[in-house]
Amino acid sequence: MIGIGIDFGTSNSTAASFDGDVIAFVELEDLSEVMPTALHLNQALITKTGLAAVSQYIDENQDRIVEFTPEIIAKSGLLTEEQNLNDPSSKAEVKTENVYGAALVDRGLPGRLFRGVKRLLGNADIKRLMVFEHPFRLVALITPIFLHIREKIKDGALRDGQKVVVGRPVVFEGSPGGNQLAVSRLAEAAEYAGLGKVNFYPEPLAATVSYLSADQGLKHTGEAVRSRSDSKGLALTFDFGGGTLDMSIVQYRGRHFDVLATAGMALGGDHIDQLIFKELLFPILGKGEIWSRRVDGSLIETEFPFEEFEGPLLNWAVTYTLNQNHFRAKINDCIEKGGPAREKFIRLDELITHNYSYIVFQAIKQAKAALSDSEQTMLDIAELDVSLPFSRKRFVSLLAPVLASIEQLVSDIMEKADLEASDIDVVIRTGGSSQIASVKRLLERRFPGRVVEHDPFRSVAAGLAVASYYGYGYAGDSSVD
Repeated sequence: MIGIGIDFGTSNSTAASFDGDVIAFVELEDLSEVMPTALHLNQALITKTGLAAVSQYIDENQDRIVEFTPEIIAKSGLLTEEQNLNDPSSKAEVKTENVYGAALVDRGLPGRLFRGVKRLLGNADIKRLMVFEHPFRLVALITPIFLHIREKIKDGALRDGQKVVVGRPVVFEGSPGGNQLAVSRLAEAAEYAGLGKVNFYPEPLAATVSYLSADQGLKHTGEAVRSRSDSKGLALTFDFGGGTLDMSIVQYRGRHFDVLATAGMALGGDHIDQLIFKELLFPILGKGEIWSRRVDGSLIETEFPFEEFEGPLLNWAVTYTLNQNHFRAKINDCIEKGGPAREKFIRLDELITHNYSYIVFQAIKQAKAALSDSEQTMLDIAELDVSLPFSRKRFVSLLAPVLASIEQLVSDIMEKADLEASDIDVVIRTGGSSQIASVKRLLERRFPGRVVEHDPFRSVAAGLAVASYYGYGYAGDSSVD
């Protein structure tokens, strides 16, 4: 028998198998075990997933002028001449006109990209999304991703009756009661993808399982798992990823786990990347500059309406929508004016025209990662001729509200479990965002000498595979054997 675990993440996904002795991670991309959780649909509704989906979307929206056209939402009829009841051949005359809605249809869009659909799964108000005039249920938008993962699982690991375990956050984003809805949607998509009726397991608890299943945690594909049957204690798992922060406190005795408390919030590395974008890049893209133009012969000077650009700039998947004439005309006015701000607006125009937003966010992630080990780095974006100094001190200042929220959530889970910091034996730090230096310091300050890093990007998938192999289940605050 082989256990299969799938970590379906907001930003990235991973998968692993466990045969009772060795963990093996699935290569979901060429030479990579980590796959962007992304789906691309073209106008023929042909799908691409992962990195191929992201690359396709970026390429097809470079240098493409966007024009939104009105969408017909109804037809209206106006009676212009009544029927003559005394004349059998007489007919009423009705003038019919189309009723147009807001100009929201991009007729030239080659394809749609879906990222972060996991954030929508718990929202009962979102039932379908329109894709090229076809209504798609959210389930249909994540099924191809599960299908890709299933096809990548090799060596006959998926057998009839095999129970696959899929990770889930402690709290899904969405309306109250959204957890049950989100889980049901994930389960339906997994079954359509041929994974059968999957079980679900909390992501921070899975990271706990993978750490406690090996002497030093699971580090490499092919590493044998050594059972710690004689171990016991209290573990706090801190799983800080791209979309969410999830925590659990577990009392463990060998392979028996008592889940004392769980907590989570919709805050992750993606949010932090957006904060960096606003802090470092908005000022060199024209935010706060003066927009001068002549209207009816009069010179008008106002602050450039940068707020119109902020939302799309901070969400790279829709930045291309700014490549419309009415947006770029304002930028061109500022470029033609000349002066010290001219270079800023040229840079903004190039970012929008060439759809560089994804490249910008990749550079931000690299700079953020560099500050985990260094006090100072450079945010380099060659495409925009940008090289900005970025210090850890400035990063910590920027993160102050985020760190305060994290601190409060740690306090909340400790209070929920009725424990003091001194009661915790080990803090298992995992997830890409847990590598941020100020986050490390926060945990070390509260739990000195007991914080360990555990395979930031693969620990959850490994734990889910172990949970699948041993048949672990979790339906609330309960024991797990």
